[in-house]
Parts: sequence; structure tokens; C-alpha cells
Amino acid sequence: MKRPPHNTPAADLSCEVCGRMPEPPKARLTVANVAVMLPIELLVHALVVETRLPYVAKVLVLTLTATVLVIWVAEPSAARILRSWLHAPALRHRRQLAAAPSLWRARTLLADQPGSLQRMTRALARLDANILGLHVHPAPAGVLDEFVLAVPGEVGERELLAALHDGGGSRPHVWPTTSLAMADGQTKALSLAARIAAAPDELPLAVAELLHAQIVPPQDAGSPADDGTRLKIPTAWQGPITFSRPGEPFTPAESARAHRLAELAETLSHRPAGSSS
Repeated sequence: MKRPPHNTPAADLSCEVCGRMPEPPKARLTVANVAVMLPIELLVHALVVETRLPYVAKVLVLTLTATVLVIWVAEPSAARILRSWLHAPALRHRRQLAAAPSLWRARTLLADQPGSLQRMTRALARLDANILGLHVHPAPAGVLDEFVLAVPGEVGERELLAALHDGGGSRPHVWPTTSLAMADGQTKALSLAARIAAAPDELPLAVAELLHAQIVPPQDAGSPADDGTRLKIPTAWQGPITFSRPGEPFTPAESARAHRLAELAETLSHRPAGSSS
């Protein structure tokens, strides 16, 4: 089967490997075949009925001729001429998926002055980006703003980086994320703090769960990465614990929560057994 030309929207549905189109809905395929076969059937019947052939011969000629025309003409013509209509539901579904919003985390450094955030929100609004979450962290050269954004499906990393730059941001970074980014980090931290209060040795696992990070073995810890994707927490009874989250640097707020959990675990580890105060 020849690969359909890529000059129509329906052609984009063809398989990249075999070139075949997906199976259209049965109802649409039936309607398309009837629409193409009916004129052929009427023409063949009109031609054969007027002949002087015996009745049985007419039936055989009509049957064979109609069958051959349906197989070789009608069905291929219906698939080719009515392709867009046959695959309209799949095309509509694809357009809906393409327009569906995707979630991104974005981080950029802004000047600590009035109007900076307003310029940034205007730049993001030009992409139809919806700001679902915002955290502002003090930084030596200004403020580090972290956004959770819902953007149209066709907007990608390049467009987001350009918008952050146009909004006055410097050193912008963006990462695809999920709805978990909207979880209440403070509530989760309190739940893990209760877990550490019951068992201080659970600190590494609790911090890894809090930050969605991996625990780095001591022999592989080394020095923290310059891109902020490694976080080292000092502890007096276990030594430094290093966490890694490739592709997604830790925020100052996440670092502060992890260090506070470490302080809690260290305080509880030095408390005499059975003490309630």
C-alpha cells in the first residue's frame, strides 16, 4: 500500500513505519462505501438490463461486474476521496490533544524592583500561560521566582524560555512537570516531620520523598553539582547525606525544609529514650 501524501491533515494520521491509515469508524466507512458504490451499481444495472442476455446470464454479469468494481474501484475511491471525512473523529481528537494544556515548572531571576513581576506575567500571558503557583525566593542578585504554569500543548521549552527572557528574567530554566507540583509542600513536610519524630533514622527516606529525589551513596557523593541538582544535608550522627534530582535543581525553600527536617531528626536522636519533653 502506498504511503498517503502529506498534503492533507488526515495524512498525518498515517503510521510512520508502514504508512497505513488507522481504521475509520464502521458507520462512516459503511456510509462512504454506499455513497461510492450506489452510482456504480445503478450504472451497471442500467447497462445490463437493456441487453438481450438470458435472465441467469444477466444475474451472473451483474454479480461479477459489481463485485469487481466494488473491490477495485469503489472501496479505494471511498478511502481516497472521503479520507478527511472518514478520519474526522481521529483528527478532532488529535486537535484536542494538541490544544490540551501541559504543565511546566519555570524558574528565573528577576530584579528586586517594582514592576518586575508584572512584566513577567505579561510576557507569559502572551503565550496564554496560566500561572498556577508562584514562589519567590530571595537571591543575592534579586529574587528567584519559581512558577508552575499551564500552557497550551503546542507551547514548548523554546517558547517558554523566550517568554521568560522577554519578561526581564535572567538565567531562566523550565522543566515539564505533573499535577504533583501543585501538592501542598508544607502539609507534606509536616506529615514527614511526624514520621521522623517517631523514627529519626527515617530522615534520608523522608527527605528523598519530600524532594522527589534520590539518595546518593556516600562513595559517589563528592562535591555538590554546580547546576543545583545535588543537595547535601549535614548530620552529626549519620554524616552528610546527599540527594540528587537530575534535570531539576533544588529550590531554596526545598533546601530549607530538608535542613529543618535534619535538625528535627538530630534533636530527637539525642533525646534520652522515654523522654516526653
